[in-house]
Amino acid sequence: MAGPTYTDVDKAEDVKALHSMGYAQELERRLSRFSNFAVSFSIICILSGGINSLAQGTSGAGGIGIGIGWLVGCFVSLTFAVAMSQISSAYPTAGGLYHWGSILGNRGTGWVTAWLNLLGLITVLGAINVGTWTFFVGAFGPALHIDGSLTNQMIFLVVITGAQALINHLGIKLTAKLTDFSGYLIFFGAILIAVVCLIFAEHWDFSRLFTFHNYSGQPTVAGDGSLTGDPVWPAVSNWWVFALGLLLPIYTITGYDASAHTSEETIKAASSVPRAMVMSVVWSALFGYLFLAAFVLMIPNMDDAAKQGWNVFFWAFDQRVPSGLKEFVYLVVFVSQLLCGLATVTSASRMIFAFSRDGGLPGSTMLAKVSPTYRTPVAAIWTAAILSVLFVWGSTLVSVAGTSAYTIVVSCTVIFLFLSFTVPIVLGMLAWGTPKWDKMGPWNMGRGVFMLFAFLSIVSMILIFVIGVQPPNDWALYITVGFFILTAVVWFGFEKRRFQGPPLGDIIAARQAAIKAAEQAVGETAGH
Repeated sequence: MAGPTYTDVDKAEDVKALHSMGYAQELERRLSRFSNFAVSFSIICILSGGINSLAQGTSGAGGIGIGIGWLVGCFVSLTFAVAMSQISSAYPTAGGLYHWGSILGNRGTGWVTAWLNLLGLITVLGAINVGTWTFFVGAFGPALHIDGSLTNQMIFLVVITGAQALINHLGIKLTAKLTDFSGYLIFFGAILIAVVCLIFAEHWDFSRLFTFHNYSGQPTVAGDGSLTGDPVWPAVSNWWVFALGLLLPIYTITGYDASAHTSEETIKAASSVPRAMVMSVVWSALFGYLFLAAFVLMIPNMDDAAKQGWNVFFWAFDQRVPSGLKEFVYLVVFVSQLLCGLATVTSASRMIFAFSRDGGLPGSTMLAKVSPTYRTPVAAIWTAAILSVLFVWGSTLVSVAGTSAYTIVVSCTVIFLFLSFTVPIVLGMLAWGTPKWDKMGPWNMGRGVFMLFAFLSIVSMILIFVIGVQPPNDWALYITVGFFILTAVVWFGFEKRRFQGPPLGDIIAARQAAIKAAEQAVGETAGH
């Protein structure tokens, strides 16, 4: 038996579903429903994006940017999660988005979806670990006499990204234990920050959460202590500053596609994955609101907080929280951010693995190999890690019109990710009821609910794109347009003739012998 609640029959059903899509069970099914949830919950990591991007709210529309803006932005993210959950139940494979884009559309739409998602995952891995470095310097740098130089940043990135890759290399069992721990730690950290903030708040003025103030265009405190730093947002209208503040929750609540990417390592994937995807967003929204609202109540003065810009979290804690307790909170947040990067390596490597086994990337034969010892896609794991570090290193050395290329590309990251969500959702709307998608999976909300949330996802994508390319992120528009032009050139010039996409129809039947051989090579016996 595979386990008290996961029998050999259950595993055979999971493997049968994978075989029906033309793939071997090379990865090891060890993720429980909670573990699958924890991978997405860890990547979302409200203690990472919710803290490192906090100034988008406090130096934007003020308290209402959290009190109302956080909830609105989280609902925007939820629309995608609900729509994708329905598709993930019908097609539970690693690299889910790529397969959905191919099966519900064609090999061209699948190829574009894969590249959008892959570029988003690699750059967001780099951005997450840079955010962890920034938090580390702000929290512990003065005490350890470590400055925020580029050399120190790159050493830090190489060390932690290498450690994240090594843990992933050593097997999904170890990774699952750490991401499970990360899930509990994020819950604990959110409650801890909320309790600390409420205890040390001078008074609980709940009206702050619903008070609007346009802080756009206001200088922030510079490194020398003068009020000459760049504003978080350029001067914009009241409506725009609130809309721009939605990027705080939208940029934080992403990465839940990781549940789909780890489908082939999840037990009862067709029902576990969609539930995990939706609930990772719901719980992140609720616990994020809990600690961020408490933080706003603790802030000594909202006008002073807006002047702090990106340093607002440390400034507020310095003002209110005793030293020993403050360092403990920082340690919890720091560990959570490290584990956020760990889960992102998992997600990115599975996307590389899934795309490569269909020949979608240079060096696909190597990238699609699974270690028989660890049952992990080792080459894909280290490739994701190395590319993310190279991205950060290369982009920080280049400037465009006085702006770091790193800043410009990171502003595109979430646009790429959400576009990779939107493509299969739109294709799902068009394909439902046709031979491409004639049967819902066990997670079945009904066609009406799926169509509603699919439509809301399209509206949400338009909103994300519009606010995501506004100053100071206006270069994101040119990067996105340039990406699609380059994609069209590569697809029509090269890949349209070469890339075959995932196996379909008779090709699946013809691959059964190869599937059996691949499973025997890694010691998998289920289904034989």
